Amino acid sequence: MSILTDVKNLGQQIWLDNLSRSLVQSGDLARMLEEGVCGVTSNPAIFQKAFAADSLYAEDVAALKTQNLTAKQRYETLAVADVRAACDVCLKEYEADSGRGGFVSLEVSPELAHDAAGTVVEARRLFREIGRPNAMIKIPATDAGLAALETLVSDGLNINLTLLFSRRQTVRAYEAYVRGIRARLARGEAVGGIRVVASFFISRIDNALDGNLPAHLRGKTAVALAKAAYADWQDFFGSTEFADLARQGANRVRLLWASTGVKNPAYPPTLYVDSLIGEDTVNTVPDATLQAFIAGGTARAELAENTDGALAVLEEVAGLGIDVEALAERLQQDGLAQFDDAFAKLLALLS
Repeated sequence: MSILTDVKNLGQQIWLDNLSRSLVQSGDLARMLEEGVCGVTSNPAIFQKAFAADSLYAEDVAALKTQNLTAKQRYETLAVADVRAACDVCLKEYEADSGRGGFVSLEVSPELAHDAAGTVVEARRLFREIGRPNAMIKIPATDAGLAALETLVSDGLNINLTLLFSRRQTVRAYEAYVRGIRARLARGEAVGGIRVVASFFISRIDNALDGNLPAHLRGKTAVALAKAAYADWQDFFGSTEFADLARQGANRVRLLWASTGVKNPAYPPTLYVDSLIGEDTVNTVPDATLQAFIAGGTARAELAENTDGALAVLEEVAGLGIDVEALAERLQQDGLAQFDDAFAKLLALLS
């Protein structure tokens, strides 16, 4: 039994934060699923790297450039095909786990980060074009993204809400999800097949704060925030209010830990995997972190442990004059800018 299976038995799914044509066609993705990986996430930076480095795209890129298409249309042609193929590989996991795992995420254009209506239109279109039940459409957790989340949940789409960095942002996401579920139920439509994950970014928090913290707090804020966010999740989805929706078929949003590769080489490479294992959660990891965890990680449900200690860390950080909610807003904007940049480079490859 692999360590990934051990993690799954503890209630957490490990997803791969990578996607390329070679990954699918080589059979590597299928082998990872056999070892215990349960899904796939992608983003513009991942596709930009894949299109630039994977020779399997060359023939199709050349052919697409002869067609009267925009660079974005060429990108979507390639990305939708990749996600569709990955969904087919992951379908067995999706079916075996009653629709809880086996998902593959595709992000809407970063250009739509502050356009709720545009996000809804594009998400609907991409979900329809992929045409697979285990597709997830990724949208950012901006104000516009939360408005779109409510509509898209009401539509019945699977959503990966990304670029969450704080407890407040994440609870707002849960509230938008519930509004979408209530709207769908009010129309007499089923909600049991809708799956949503809330992608809470980890390593970027420590990377932003550590330089301003005393040594004993460095590398601890992100995990402390995650533990506090998990306690918030337990409170929200364990409430009487949500129990009524659950009786009508609603699923809990799952916290997904993202950006879990360490950015500080002084930290153990599996820090943000070992520390964040908890029931009904997901951790999406890049290849190097996945291999490090398989080689030397620890499968132990630490996420729900020592929440008081985590809150004490956050109180000490706040006592230093650091506003983690303000930091979260800045990190979200930084993340949007990084995706914008990656998307521009991706489109340049296809122009």
